Amino acid sequence: MREGYEGSGPGAITPDGCAVELYARLPLYGEPEVIAGAAPAGARLLELGCGVGRMTGPLVERGFDVTAVDESAEMLARVKGARTVRSSIESLDLGETFDVVTLTSYLVHSGDRRVQRGILDACRRHVTAEGCVIVQREGADYHTRGPVERVDPAGFTVRIASLPAADGVREVRAEYVFPDAVWRQTFLSRPMTPAELDEVLAESGLRVDRALTDDGMWLRVVPQA
Repeated sequence: MREGYEGSGPGAITPDGCAVELYARLPLYGEPEVIAGAAPAGARLLELGCGVGRMTGPLVERGFDVTAVDESAEMLARVKGARTVRSSIESLDLGETFDVVTLTSYLVHSGDRRVQRGILDACRRHVTAEGCVIVQREGADYHTRGPVERVDPAGFTVRIASLPAADGVREVRAEYVFPDAVWRQTFLSRPMTPAELDEVLAESGLRVDRALTDDGMWLRVVPQA
């Protein structure tokens, strides 16, 4: 397990604390629609951190040629209909480029700056000069709204708390309570203002083109000229 990352509950747990069985149960929240709305029809798409393929299948069904990447063999075993590659994002080097690269699940907020830079370098390395990276970032109040508890329409309860750690990093503790099982995950996140995000993107040769959603949580990012 990575330092600062933990996970518990039934089934396999990945090095960053994600539970495979949990992610196989989680519903979609409109992610494929956002991605499809920003990607050219039939695009070659590189999905970074695909997990069990919650978004992969719907993207394939929409006609995208998807290459799905995850470091967990147990996660990749659940992916259907796409080429799969087992690798950490930061070490990925396929020697090819894609029309669209997706970086979802707030991965851009990695608490380790070296990992964060490695992830964004991988995005730049794999996107065509005319292509784009679709980035999902945290909401503006993600770490300031206090502990959150909500009942998901799919029938489970989510509890999330964000606590100060060190060097501007937050420790996020999440609990997912289903009628028959409970999963817990702890991970590290680095909050960023829009200006701070612009700065880390620029370090990897990327820039924000435009927001894809009104809340600013989904961004179209492109290579710098």
